[in-house]
Amino acid sequence: MINQQANDRFEKGRGAQYNPRNRFLKGEYVQEHSEAIDDWEAEKRHTEYIFDNSKTLVNKVTSPDVGMMYSANPYQGCEHGCIYCYARNSHEYWGYSAGVDFESRIVVKRNAPALLRKFFDNKNWQPATISLSGNTDCYQPIERKMKITRALLEICLEYRNPVGIITKNALVLRDLDILKELAKLNLVRVFSSITSLDEDLRQVLEPRTASYRSRLKVVKTLTDAGIPTGIMNAPLIPGLNDMHMHDVLKAASEAGAKWAGYTIVRLNGAIGDIFKDWLFKAFPDRADKVWNQICECHGGTVNDSRFGNRMVGDGKFAELIRDQFQLYCRKFHINETHMDMNTSAFRRVSNKQLSLF
Repeated sequence: MINQQANDRFEKGRGAQYNPRNRFLKGEYVQEHSEAIDDWEAEKRHTEYIFDNSKTLVNKVTSPDVGMMYSANPYQGCEHGCIYCYARNSHEYWGYSAGVDFESRIVVKRNAPALLRKFFDNKNWQPATISLSGNTDCYQPIERKMKITRALLEICLEYRNPVGIITKNALVLRDLDILKELAKLNLVRVFSSITSLDEDLRQVLEPRTASYRSRLKVVKTLTDAGIPTGIMNAPLIPGLNDMHMHDVLKAASEAGAKWAGYTIVRLNGAIGDIFKDWLFKAFPDRADKVWNQICECHGGTVNDSRFGNRMVGDGKFAELIRDQFQLYCRKFHINETHMDMNTSAFRRVSNKQLSLF
């Protein structure tokens, strides 16, 4: 559990504990650390939603080691507040900080459904799987009200384009009706991100996410409904949750997960300083050990950008994690089948409607 006595300034319910400056802005006023005279402004921030009419939605993924070709993100920033999230850096492109801003200033792409429909109508589009939540969670809390992700799924079903989902939120079960129809045509895969089974750890690591018990319930409910389901045991953070891998994969298999993946935490860009600040506040008793083991997995630094290495690390400790993951997957009969999805059923709805006249 978090050592509250060691640092009474740890803000519960938040991942990042401060706002670092945005590297793209020449000048700005930020609160780097709340101390002494800064106490007067250290009030809790409420979530702010910024409604945006974006020009594009679907992005081609050029990285060869992330397991997706295209991604679509109806939201930028994520209220879940996972401290390690690689998407934090992308918030700087919107003019915000990768710290507290990322989890409290959420950009809502309210025209996302119209953009997806326009994208599918483009005659140059060759059907391929589009991953929702390639950057931030498509089922974060605001989705309950906005229902943008639900609309995107309805359009994928209408056009019969395959779609992948990864989420930490049980809200995905709201859309079980659409997911069932997509599954009938082999057009969907749903992954739940499960980093541990330790709820005390979750509350500081991923403060506004669904409980691990709820996520396992998601896996079981989807499996029972005939929807192909897997998990991501990611990221693995040496000294914090890597020792939980066996129990996570066992529980996922028992819930019906067919596939699993993992990554080792990589702290690129602004995330390194944000994570380190959090780590030494939340776990001062083992912070040095955790930090050094992360470095050991990335050639002496916390960020290795080399394709093929950056997600799974290298060195003896990374090899041990890899071997254990493969061993447990074999033991629990995970990753025994491929995840090929149907691309032959795609149809351009607008063109089909025009042909009636």
